[in-house]
Amino acid sequence: MGQCVVETVGEYQVIRLGGEVDMSWSQDVRRAVLDALAASPKVAVNLAGVGYIDSSGIAALVEGFQAARTKGQSFVLVECSTAVLAVLKLARLDKVFTLKDRIEA
Repeated sequence: MGQCVVETVGEYQVIRLGGEVDMSWSQDVRRAVLDALAASPKVAVNLAGVGYIDSSGIAALVEGFQAARTKGQSFVLVECSTAVLAVLKLARLDKVFTLKDRIEA
C-alpha cells in the first residue's frame, strides 16, 4: 500500500503520493485526484516518492487530466520520480501532461 497525502500549497491542492501505485490502491489515488479537482481549480500530483507505477496508476492520472481539461482546470504532475518519468515517456504521456519541477507557493 502506498501513501497519499493531500495538502494545500498556495493556490494548489497537492496530492503527494509515495510507494508503489498499482492495482491494489490506484482506485484510492483516482478518488483523491477527483476529490481534489472538485475542491480546487488547481491540482498538482507530487510523484517524487513513487518507486513504481503501473497502467492502473497511469489511468488514474489520465482520468484526472481529462476531468480537469473538461472543466478548464489546471492539473500538473510535480517532481516525477525516475520510475514515473520512464513510464510516462514510454507511453508518450510526457508530451500530454504538464510536468513541473516544483509548485510555486
